[in-house]
Amino acid sequence: MNDVLRTLREARPAELNPDAPVGDEVRRAELARAMAAPAGSGAREARVPRRSRVRPAWGLGLAGAVAAASVGVVAVTSGGDGGPKAPGHGPQAGPERPLDARTVLLAAAEKLDGTSEPAGRYWHKSTVGTSSWLARGQGGERYTVLLMERSDEWAPGGPGGKMIARQQRLGVKPASPADAAAYRRAGSPKTLSLQVPIQPSGKGGYKAMKVSTGPGTASTSRSALVDGDKVYWLGRNVTMKQLQSLPDDPARLKKEVLRWYDGHDTESSSVPMKADAWLFRVAGSLVTELPVRPKVRAAAFRLLAGLKTVDSVGRVTDPQGRTGDAIGMTEKSASGTVRHLLVIDPATGKALADERVLLAPSGKEPRPAGTVLDSSSVMTMEWTDSAPK
Repeated sequence: MNDVLRTLREARPAELNPDAPVGDEVRRAELARAMAAPAGSGAREARVPRRSRVRPAWGLGLAGAVAAASVGVVAVTSGGDGGPKAPGHGPQAGPERPLDARTVLLAAAEKLDGTSEPAGRYWHKSTVGTSSWLARGQGGERYTVLLMERSDEWAPGGPGGKMIARQQRLGVKPASPADAAAYRRAGSPKTLSLQVPIQPSGKGGYKAMKVSTGPGTASTSRSALVDGDKVYWLGRNVTMKQLQSLPDDPARLKKEVLRWYDGHDTESSSVPMKADAWLFRVAGSLVTELPVRPKVRAAAFRLLAGLKTVDSVGRVTDPQGRTGDAIGMTEKSASGTVRHLLVIDPATGKALADERVLLAPSGKEPRPAGTVLDSSSVMTMEWTDSAPK
């Protein structure tokens, strides 16, 4: 796995600084282990990665399909082996008219209003993520595979501690039956040559990355907090105290987080982003990974309910086989038109997963419409007194 990470780092031109645009897949794969880099290794910049997901900052591959391209409806499903299936093979949203996004979000907020979380020394977050990659097969034939990984983080509840990260690659598999057929034509190799975008996806060339199709061993590492107290990235470096102090009123929460909005992407100052898309990402982080109070997560759902650009997708199934209601927003990226989804458990109001689905590829994007670019399934999000030794 170290060879994979080295290839990913080398694929990024040296002249690109931390704020320069980098391919989404490369950035997520790099940031997935940014917290885990040893101190002084140079792999971590003087800022906290926004996420640590395949986004721990990393991954968004719920496997899904474009059920209706005109409205960007996506369905997601899980294979019998627990891994995601390919686009186009999941159960579509039922014949019933799906609940509108506002209803879904306000219902989730109400579920969270009456909940509480016990205190602990560490904020523990566990995710299973997938990311979509192109592989070269027989005679140069290209097919899509999904790289799956589990990521755990333990963030200290106060300043002066260390971030503990554990990563394990779960394996690589073809993304669809057609991709599986291409994989077999290539001789079902145990090692694949994946194509890593050197520049932002769709605008530059690719570099080969060798990766085994089997699972890897888990690795655990520790790193000091940025400035001794910054634990996460939310458009800027933030401390645990700042996250715990966020207001639980949606209007005040929106005003507070918009103070950090400067018209660009949460991760790159050179990529423009509209305020609604920025709020969708920030509010999504609050409900899927960050150590905020349940009432703040409820406020984040209500904040999203007030955005006119957020709409309902319907009932879907995430890669872990869990059923939820999905809401989404359509964005433009270097890859083309992308659908960003958030899957919510209607029974608990908790976020189950998020994903990005390619609706319309850009001119130079080789992956077809319907490709799930990346995803992250939330497995654990809790305060605990226990952490790896």
